[in-house]
Amino acid sequence: MVVAPTTSRTVPAARLGRVVGTGVVASVAASAAAVGGAWLARSVGVTLEVTGGEAIPVPAFASVTLVLSLVGVVVAAGLARWNTHPVRWWLRTTVALTALSLAPPILAAADTATAVTLVGLHLLAAAVVVPAVARALRGPA
Repeated sequence: MVVAPTTSRTVPAARLGRVVGTGVVASVAASAAAVGGAWLARSVGVTLEVTGGEAIPVPAFASVTLVLSLVGVVVAAGLARWNTHPVRWWLRTTVALTALSLAPPILAAADTATAVTLVGLHLLAAAVVVPAVARALRGPA
């Protein structure tokens, strides 16, 4: 039986702290951007209704964006700690998860304007969090 060698990676606490700190700040910024986008959409007449006739409350955008972005920060911290190529895997993981996250808004939206808005808000949150965390992962050890 052949066993592949494992690599252990020691990450300085400062780097891990930078990844987590940057991720938390980016998560808060993404939440604020999502709320701003939702308010803007509402102000131009987008209902933000999902199938069944219920409108998504604007504060829900903040909480859902924040919680799911923080899950991403935990993933990034794990990649920083245990992976030899954390940026590569961060980008692969987040691109795949962002693409998957676009399906529910398209399937659940009651109208086209809501679907486009929800997809745009997903992409906006990803555009805030993903590059910020990638830069923190790339930073000096």
